[in-house]
Amino acid sequence: MKQTPTSGSETDTAYQKMDAMSVGPLWRHLGNLFPAEPPMRAVPFHWSYEQLRPVMEHFATALSIEEAQRRVLMLINPGMRDTSATVTGLYAGIQIILPGEQAQAHRHSSNAFRYIIEGSGAYTTVAGERVHMSPGDLLLTPGWEWHDHYHEGDGPMTWLDGLDFPLVNSLDTAFFELHPEAAQKRTTADDLSSKQYIHGRLNPTWTQQATLASPVGKYPWTETERAFAAIADHATGSEVDGISLEYTNPWTGGPVMPTMSCRVQRLVPGFQGAARRHTAATILHVVRGQGRTVINGEEFAWGDKDVFVVPSWASYQHLVDASADAVLFAYSNEPVVRALGLYREELL
Repeated sequence: MKQTPTSGSETDTAYQKMDAMSVGPLWRHLGNLFPAEPPMRAVPFHWSYEQLRPVMEHFATALSIEEAQRRVLMLINPGMRDTSATVTGLYAGIQIILPGEQAQAHRHSSNAFRYIIEGSGAYTTVAGERVHMSPGDLLLTPGWEWHDHYHEGDGPMTWLDGLDFPLVNSLDTAFFELHPEAAQKRTTADDLSSKQYIHGRLNPTWTQQATLASPVGKYPWTETERAFAAIADHATGSEVDGISLEYTNPWTGGPVMPTMSCRVQRLVPGFQGAARRHTAATILHVVRGQGRTVINGEEFAWGDKDVFVVPSWASYQHLVDASADAVLFAYSNEPVVRALGLYREELL
């Protein structure tokens, strides 16, 4: 079709008509819709557990568990306040529960897990199975499974909550429901799933895959520690992430959740990691140790129990002092990114 000159006023009118029809001109948005690199809405950030803990302790006494339902400090990325996300597609929060408290049973579409930080004597009940908590344990709560928490020990219990609700909410697929009772009934032996599946590659033959998530209720720290000890003198690990181990689904050998990959890594004393970037957004929790991570040229110092984030396509480099090792727990949206064929990484 032959183009004919039009006046500026006619063009302005045409744009106004487009806007009234909820139509947009692609030629005015190409740069935003198809950026040369990921725009990185989330920003690198660090939360100090030493600073968070007094705030948690205050609300543990000022706010009852009945009022709060879940007494959690959400770790909200400054670049994603509108979605309450910690990094793209993922959320992290620090939860505290006191002795004698019962957190109301509920369920939601989002997958969740708990990485235990400190305390003893609490358990979570997931789909009728009581799963007991100890520091360093990873506990899974697949989407739409009933779950509640009870603390029968002494002193406060804290853990890191990881969920994929920013992703689920962005897809308009979120559901939530309260259980009619505060606590669900126990229907199976305590910690049964761990007892059945935590035996290397020896899986029970009388069970079958029921969900996309791992059937393991708890990956105990004692098993993680044993794995690190067994390979300590025989492997140097990754030049980027040290001796990095992934928690896996015994049915598939893949990630523990369809939307989240969970790993734990040991950085030996004096570790000077190579720099890398990838398209998986990552949240890291310091299990123990001191160190620094350089993210997009900015250095973040971290210590015991801290949390920090590496956004998608941000460069990162881990550095550890020579005095002691460090252990980091990390989870990312890598399964989703890989499933969509969008995973990319490069050494720098």
